Amino acid sequence: MNHYPQAGPSGTGKIYSSIIFAREGPDNIRREPRLLELVSRAIQARHYSRRTEKTYVAWIRRYILFHGKKHPLVMGEKEITAFLSHLATKGQVSASTQNQALNAILFLYREVLRKDLDWLDDVVRAKKPVRLPVVLTQSEVHAVLGQLHGVTWLMASILYGSGLRLLECARLRIKDVDFVRGEITVRNGKGQKDRMTLLPASLKRPLAEHISRVRIQHDADLRKGYGAVALPDALARKYPNAAREWGWQWVFPATRFYRDRETGETRRHHLHESVLQRAVKSAVRQAGVAKPASCHTMRHSFATHLLEKGYDIRTIQELLGHSDVKTTMIYTHVLNRGGRGVRSPLDDM
Repeated sequence: MNHYPQAGPSGTGKIYSSIIFAREGPDNIRREPRLLELVSRAIQARHYSRRTEKTYVAWIRRYILFHGKKHPLVMGEKEITAFLSHLATKGQVSASTQNQALNAILFLYREVLRKDLDWLDDVVRAKKPVRLPVVLTQSEVHAVLGQLHGVTWLMASILYGSGLRLLECARLRIKDVDFVRGEITVRNGKGQKDRMTLLPASLKRPLAEHISRVRIQHDADLRKGYGAVALPDALARKYPNAAREWGWQWVFPATRFYRDRETGETRRHHLHESVLQRAVKSAVRQAGVAKPASCHTMRHSFATHLLEKGYDIRTIQELLGHSDVKTTMIYTHVLNRGGRGVRSPLDDM
């Protein structure tokens, strides 16, 4: 049975709005899924992240509400262009945000409504300005880390010492850390790719001590009947007991429990990324660093400092998990040598 309503004449937004936003009816009445539910299902079927699902659903909802709850099937190029133009002119969003909204709308038409419109390929995407990344010197990194303590110091040190992204660090599980080989495995990173990176030797002892404390907390949770964490994809159905196993626990667990909306199970999430973001921002200010540094700056600094030490660009590409070496090459422009290593003639006078 086709769940998608057929396109009608212009101005039928009120008819379709009930299909898009209608609340669930009585249990004994079969209800066709709403459009936004279909979007979520299509995203989950492709194993996109939960964050991508929430972002796409939010942009599609905003697009529909912007046009008075018209169904997307009665809208087209004019409406999409008007929405994107509004974001740029009135909302003053960045090019990357505008492109994110466009990607969500393209997903809606192509993957959910199965409507491959030729003109979608001609929609002009906003060009993202090419900017050099903010990079700290080693002394500045040392100063920033010196203002951090405990878990936030350890996480920020891993960002810089291993080149991890913020969420990659927050989502580390116990089984992803190999002390013997000195490696960290990043699971389902950007682009849904796994990769290996280094575990700094200087962090082995403090990280091992931290994990020992996490083990004590996990054992206490198990005694209380808790100790479960969320598992990726369908692992929870295949291995019902895996959610409580030690290897699947978060390296940086949250301090409080939460109740899963789907299963009703009490779980412990990983530490929210905003905790580290606030801590690093405060540390940068306290260290007197004038640069607009953030958690991601630690990753940029990791790559740049490796280049300064003479490591091969391909090796750094693999450690960072870049698909294209061109992305890694941006760090060659911010090496701490001034003017791409060129010596000024003034210095020869």
